[in-house]
Amino acid sequence: MAATSNDEIMRAIGRVEGRLTGIEESVSLLRGDVSDEKENAHESRTVIHRRLDEQAKQIHLLDMTVTVSSSVDGQIRDEIKNLAETVEKNHEAVAPTLEEWKKMKTLGYGISGLIAFAGLTIGGMIAYASDGAVAALRHWLKIN
Repeated sequence: MAATSNDEIMRAIGRVEGRLTGIEESVSLLRGDVSDEKENAHESRTVIHRRLDEQAKQIHLLDMTVTVSSSVDGQIRDEIKNLAETVEKNHEAVAPTLEEWKKMKTLGYGISGLIAFAGLTIGGMIAYASDGAVAALRHWLKIN
């Protein structure tokens, strides 16, 4: 085997150093890329967690709104039930008076009809009698 000279060894070492420098640069670039990816992933997770917190708050508010609405609905149903009972009691209390009023109204219609019939009858009698009265008056005044 031939002995290698110092120049060859130095050239070989230079090549190895060049390769190491390239590898170090590549590793440095990879570290930078990985660091950037970590930062991006951290920011993305931060955004996701913020959105999840907002969603949790909105769901909580919605649950509270539904709870309040159901309570209000229950109160409104109770009030409507009480009002319906009050209206029913009032209707039962007023029903006899309404029946009496209907009877009086019917009686009033009957009396109005009798008065109208009597008026027509008297008017007819006056018209019939007026012919005789006119004839008697003409005879008395001697008008032809």
